[in-house]
Amino acid sequence: MGVSGCGKSTLGALLGKAMTCPFLEGDSFHSPEAVEKMRGGQPLTDADRWPWLDRLGVATATASQTHGSAVAACSALRAAYRDRLRSVIGSHVRFVLLDNSRETLLARLNNRPGHYMPATLLDSQIATLEHPLPDAQTLILTTDVAPDVLRDKVLAWLR
Repeated sequence: MGVSGCGKSTLGALLGKAMTCPFLEGDSFHSPEAVEKMRGGQPLTDADRWPWLDRLGVATATASQTHGSAVAACSALRAAYRDRLRSVIGSHVRFVLLDNSRETLLARLNNRPGHYMPATLLDSQIATLEHPLPDAQTLILTTDVAPDVLRDKVLAWLR
């Protein structure tokens, strides 16, 4: 979880491969209308997000039931969104928050060609983000190291 540009997709794909389980890219569960809204520089509202979270949650639950586990990349910016995912998935859910400075995130977004999420929406995501407290269900990592190092930290935490 985390704001755009934090490395969710990169880490999620690495984790899925390491865990030999499906990786679900949360971006692919957005409705075409939500994608166009973001492409146009408008932040999503809760009304836009609830159906997206439900679609991703159902797909994650199905993948997890079929394969024993699954990895999903999703912003999950607010506690209510994380609670919604937990309730839809229905099995043991853990979150990893990927964090970094606004400057680093902005640089990453500006070097990500072809993605619909414009860098202009970063500040709205940062403002929406409710940092979870670190606990048994949440790991917070700063993405200032190589993705494979982050993968190994997550795998060690999951054990």
